Amino acid sequence: AACRATRPIQTAIAKKDTTATVSREKEDSIRFIADAWRGLQATQLNFQTFSAKVNIEYSGSDGKKYDVNANVRMLKDSAIWVSANAVLGIEAFRALITKDSVKILDKLNKTYTARSVDYLQEVTSLPLNLTNLQQLLVGNAVFLDSNIISYSQGPGAITLLSVGPYFKNGVTISTEDKTLQRSKLDDADLARNRTADLGYWGYENKKGPLFATRRSISITEKKNLNIQLDFKQYDFNGEVSFPFSVPKNYVAN
Repeated sequence: AACRATRPIQTAIAKKDTTATVSREKEDSIRFIADAWRGLQATQLNFQTFSAKVNIEYSGSDGKKYDVNANVRMLKDSAIWVSANAVLGIEAFRALITKDSVKILDKLNKTYTARSVDYLQEVTSLPLNLTNLQQLLVGNAVFLDSNIISYSQGPGAITLLSVGPYFKNGVTISTEDKTLQRSKLDDADLARNRTADLGYWGYENKKGPLFATRRSISITEKKNLNIQLDFKQYDFNGEVSFPFSVPKNYVAN
């Protein structure tokens, strides 16, 4: 009878210990994710203005590669201005992006294009607007939701998986300085086969905050788009201007 009495007690203790272990593991995971999230947020760049000179290499579904040198200027939550030079330093096009419009001067063909800001989504297949395009250009995380559902660890890196309205986003950050290394986007809408892979490296802190001087952007849906950005100069919170006027002889496109 004594032996029979001890068995349920031992079983109850085992169950309690297992529950306690699972609870501690869950708490440790929540704490780990929260610490990694705070670390990443601390590395995100806060700016009022931004200007840069950047070399851009890009190719589309046709396989052709293009190289341009561009000057980029931004006023936070207000405007992005881009002037891109082609061969021999000749200005090929100039663009002005605001909260509700995209305007482009094609200086080689003397045409003028004016579209709504939705044009950014047509060109890139990403749900871009002025705000998240600015964040992308300065090297901050985009399409990252606070709804973190899992994490994993590798050599020198942590990956957080978030689920937002547009994407599942696997963000990889450095364990050493919590800088963003990679963002792997998979469409939350299973009916769409849209993916994007964003890479960040070449960090330096010449202007104060850590800044990724090299970027890669690869987008796949119905079309492919591959972009490499190499920032040669950059500055934060200086004076910026956005010269943009349409010559009379330009044809509306």
